[in-house]
Amino acid sequence: MPPSCPDPAWLDAQYNNRARIPEHPQIFARWQRDSLAARQSLRCALDERYGDGAGETLDVFEPKRAGAPVLVFIHGGYWRSLDKADQSFVAPAYVDAGAMVVVPNYALAPAVTVTHITLQMVRALAWVWREAPRFGGDARRLVVAGHSAGGHLAAMLMLTRWRDVAADLPADLVTRAVAISGVFDLEPLRHAPFIAADLRLSATDVRRLSPARLPAPAAGELVALVGGDESEEFRRQNRLIRRRWGERAVPVCEEVPGRHHLDVLDAWADPHQRAHGLTLERLGLG
Repeated sequence: MPPSCPDPAWLDAQYNNRARIPEHPQIFARWQRDSLAARQSLRCALDERYGDGAGETLDVFEPKRAGAPVLVFIHGGYWRSLDKADQSFVAPAYVDAGAMVVVPNYALAPAVTVTHITLQMVRALAWVWREAPRFGGDARRLVVAGHSAGGHLAAMLMLTRWRDVAADLPADLVTRAVAISGVFDLEPLRHAPFIAADLRLSATDVRRLSPARLPAPAAGELVALVGGDESEEFRRQNRLIRRRWGERAVPVCEEVPGRHHLDVLDAWADPHQRAHGLTLERLGLG
């Protein structure tokens, strides 16, 4: 558990993953190379607009057969960095297994708030529901996955009141999600110096935007995964969502052995790894 009066240096040590992983530049460079190769080898529609605002584009990796389940993957980067183009590498294994893969972008802090980004992902999912058939996807068989900040956003989408968003959307648009190293309580980030100024989170923001501080969704399941070599806090965050939402809503809450905050995503994209198989099961492709 974090100290009752968290020490800023302790919080930075726990949450600043780039500082914890000195080889992160090499990992990001590999992701970029593999992502370029994925865009060159897969049939895809790039930079489709899901809205008119900054960052409101997404990439669609088309399935091999029409009527495929749809996997939406939301990138991490603490809501302030990275881009969908860095994350195309996750698509090939899921397309090979029979899915359509959608990777949305969003505007980045500090230019926008976490609330703004959350609402952008709501718009992106509404687009997926309406437009997936055009690319061969069946949005009735939808899984939302996300890494780090993307894991937070995936959980928030499970809590969205979709009928309030638009009358043509089903109430159960998002009932299956996978969070990889998700952040479910934002309070520590209000006090971590390396990120606090960019996110500008208030106490009210924390209450409204922390999945672990909100009631569990009435239906659906979240798979919560975290690297076994991640910080104490990220592993605590993973256990926290299970404790707050319960086993019904979080039936899988696991640590991926030997993985840190970045290479845990490689495990999720690897067809030989359990993390990948858990997602295929939710897609109906297991």
